[in-house]
Amino acid sequence: MAAEPNVTGEAKPAATVTVEVAYALPDRQKIVTVAVKPGTTARDAVRLADMARYFPDVPETTFTQAPLGIFGKRLRDPERHELQAGDRVEIYRPLLIDPKQARAKRAADTSR
Repeated sequence: MAAEPNVTGEAKPAATVTVEVAYALPDRQKIVTVAVKPGTTARDAVRLADMARYFPDVPETTFTQAPLGIFGKRLRDPERHELQAGDRVEIYRPLLIDPKQARAKRAADTSR
């Protein structure tokens, strides 16, 4: 959303920006579009998207504590990362197995 000039000719910030919040399970996914104020953090957007409503079988802590990312890049500090218009916040699920262990297991299974 573009900034609008005010009476003095200076640009004033847009009232809201639109972002998406995404969460996926192996069998289903949900992307929620949220209009937020500039300065809203990634964690705040997840809270506003209320993903627990769409995934009642998933523990609430998944949405309040899970690692977050923007377009596949993990955020180091989602509680402080301010969103930009068009960002897609992704809620990451915990890994069930370490990827290195999974590769080693596959390699061992195919070498027999």
